[in-house]
Amino acid sequence: MVEPLPLSLHIPEPRFRPGEKPDFSALRTSAPGEARRPPIDASPAEMRDLTDGLIRVLDADGRAVGPWDPHLEPERLRQGLRYMLLTRAYDERMMRSQRQGKTSFYIKSTGEEAVAVAQAMALDKGDMLFPTYRQQGLLIAREWPIFEMACQVYANAADRLKGRQLPVMYSAREAGFFTISGNLATQFVQAVGWAMASAYKGDTRIAAGWIGDGSTAEGDFHYALTFGAVYRAPVILNVVNNQWAISSFNGLAGGESATFASRAIGYGLPGLRVDGNDFLAVTAATQWAAERARGNLGATLIELVTYRAAAHSTSDDPSKYRPSDEANYWPLGDPIERLKDHLIAIRQWSPERHVQLTAEAEETVLAAVKQAEAIGVLGQGRRPDPSTMFDDVYKQMPWHLREQRREMGF
Repeated sequence: MVEPLPLSLHIPEPRFRPGEKPDFSALRTSAPGEARRPPIDASPAEMRDLTDGLIRVLDADGRAVGPWDPHLEPERLRQGLRYMLLTRAYDERMMRSQRQGKTSFYIKSTGEEAVAVAQAMALDKGDMLFPTYRQQGLLIAREWPIFEMACQVYANAADRLKGRQLPVMYSAREAGFFTISGNLATQFVQAVGWAMASAYKGDTRIAAGWIGDGSTAEGDFHYALTFGAVYRAPVILNVVNNQWAISSFNGLAGGESATFASRAIGYGLPGLRVDGNDFLAVTAATQWAAERARGNLGATLIELVTYRAAAHSTSDDPSKYRPSDEANYWPLGDPIERLKDHLIAIRQWSPERHVQLTAEAEETVLAAVKQAEAIGVLGQGRRPDPSTMFDDVYKQMPWHLREQRREMGF
């Protein structure tokens, strides 16, 4: 009788650690233009190849190729470039503010700007967005005032959330931007629930939700996919695979053995795996999923493959867990540079105009941030009125809160 082997447990390990040379050759990719584009009513079972490859439009020369080319007008491309530059300039300015002690915390979206900006522009203004804390580009692309965003980060007297939220946890109902939750996976179930309600009422608006690759390991991710599939909710469920969940690489959420888009297969949903740094590819995939949702064909799961070029947050030191130059080896490039190169390739842009637009974006952000700082920053200036802590909790304030407010002299 053969003696059985002792069991062993597989614990995923990052492919490279600090001090080692990064190598992304194992990343599953496809050639630009190679992925096929199925009709919106295609059976999810017939789309399995799109969960393993990579939908790409822009080639190495900046040309748009293949069936997923959305054929955007140059003006729309320039507008998208402007929004991405504004997002990056805003991130840089607020990061500097945090280092100067003007706010306690900040999270940048460097390298991921195309995800939020392209998707916001591909959706209708009335569609509801359920973002995480790295989609500030959604607000900027929906023309939400940067002044308002900065006031929320500073928690000053003009903060529409009255200092109750952690910096960068924005909320803007008028912009269709649902309150950001630190428990990220909750955004998926809330997006599905909102979409179900919209369909139940016979509305025409759809929902879109975003979570990171790490959050797919939470139960809410699976609950959302179940309800989205069973009830054919008009929702787009986006997994932003930026390779890292704080200090844990995506393999600890299952990304080592399968793509996140492939999670759709078991739920009977269509899954798309998209180059998240390709503005055109992100636009096309979002348009496809939105058209499917509006046609009462149900939910779509999109994995946006990108890279978190900056630290997780101002509380994080990525040099502790990944090579300091890892971003330089990322094979899908920088979304801003790629869109700039595309516009130049089609003779609708120039390096000189790009320098000018970059400077204009920085000036726009600086003016808005200075306006916010004049009201107040961390520990200085005008703060939210303490009496407002009793507001906005109940539709009608109960007796015990009225009593507490009276005891505090309000």
